[in-house]
Amino acid sequence: MHCPFCGAADTRVVDSRLSPEGDRVRRRRECIACGARFTTFELAELVMPRVVKRDGRREPFAGDKLRAGMLRALEKRPVGAEAIDAALARITRRVRALGESEVSSNQLGEWMMDELRRLDPVAYVRFASVYRSFEDVNAFREEIERLQAPADGREP
Repeated sequence: MHCPFCGAADTRVVDSRLSPEGDRVRRRRECIACGARFTTFELAELVMPRVVKRDGRREPFAGDKLRAGMLRALEKRPVGAEAIDAALARITRRVRALGESEVSSNQLGEWMMDELRRLDPVAYVRFASVYRSFEDVNAFREEIERLQAPADGREP
């Protein structure tokens, strides 16, 4: 690791600690040449699958796009940042757990709707209306009725 202050190539690790989430290592380093101290973070580089879009295009998985879609659906809704981060982490874990080189955008959309359904019903309907391209008020009504139906499948 090069020193960010003097550029020397020789540094030593003074202290290493695991982050609270357990997904990265924090290292405190000291430059042998100038004595400056700095912190680095080490995390595993995982290859995420490519996303296959509805039109057949393929693009790299982008967690920031997932976050943007979720935040857009949750705009002005009473859902905390921690709950949002946890939901996005669950989706990302599911993507990694597939073990595939590609994942369909449809699958990502369904997982997003699962998480939004748990977080906030209004955000869920907002996202579903765009994702499923609702054409009229009846489509909204049907989705809301499905959302309100008991989990055992009986009608309300």
